[in-house]
Amino acid sequence: MKVLGIDIGGTGIKGAIVDTKKGILITERVRIPTPDPATPQAVIDTVIELVREFDYKGPIGCGFPAAVRQEIVKTASNIDKSWIGMNAADQIRKATKCPTHLLNDVDAAGLAEMKFGAGVLQKKNDTTMMVAAGTGIGTALFIGKKLVPNTELGFIQVKNMPGEHYAANSVRKAEDLSLEEWAGRFNEYLIKLESLFWPDLFIMGGGISKKFEEFEHFFTLDTRIVAASTRNHAGIIGAALAAKNLLKK
Repeated sequence: MKVLGIDIGGTGIKGAIVDTKKGILITERVRIPTPDPATPQAVIDTVIELVREFDYKGPIGCGFPAAVRQEIVKTASNIDKSWIGMNAADQIRKATKCPTHLLNDVDAAGLAEMKFGAGVLQKKNDTTMMVAAGTGIGTALFIGKKLVPNTELGFIQVKNMPGEHYAANSVRKAEDLSLEEWAGRFNEYLIKLESLFWPDLFIMGGGISKKFEEFEHFFTLDTRIVAASTRNHAGIIGAALAAKNLLKK
């Protein structure tokens, strides 16, 4: 099944058509900067632009940077707060005339990695945590292959502040940190997660995962950590996969 996967982030809105059986992009990825402010109408207009770019008329899976319950947006840390309480999937469906499923963006990325990537070999009783460092820090928690949705662990306190305010990739850029300096901070954050959850595997995603080999040696975790196999395409693939699974029901 071919599904348009869209990954709405704090700085970019990315999309591609995905072969959900193989877990691969079958078109080039298109990226459009996230509007500022990221109001519902501005973001939906950008989604419409992506749909037109692909001349697309099928189902849409959309990863969204918030806790999402029953398609309704519950939080807003890197988007406009006017999203809160909105059935965003319904609004996108009305605007695009395409059936739409919405879920948390890192939950989407985690689904892709558990199905097609670094989490494929995880066993029934294993605990896996996806951690994505981008504009903020997002997490996805799995017991076996079962997702525990909307964990939002980027807000766990490190140095008396939310972890994403201390160690997100956007912080690295804003404070002009070296990879070693930033990795030290991110290591502190991961150690905090490790002490609370003791997962069997960390999977690292987000834009910074492209440089994983350059900073992985700075980590001092007891838990094994690997880069997402699908790297920055994970959110697109997972959003499409989630939409396909929902529409099959």
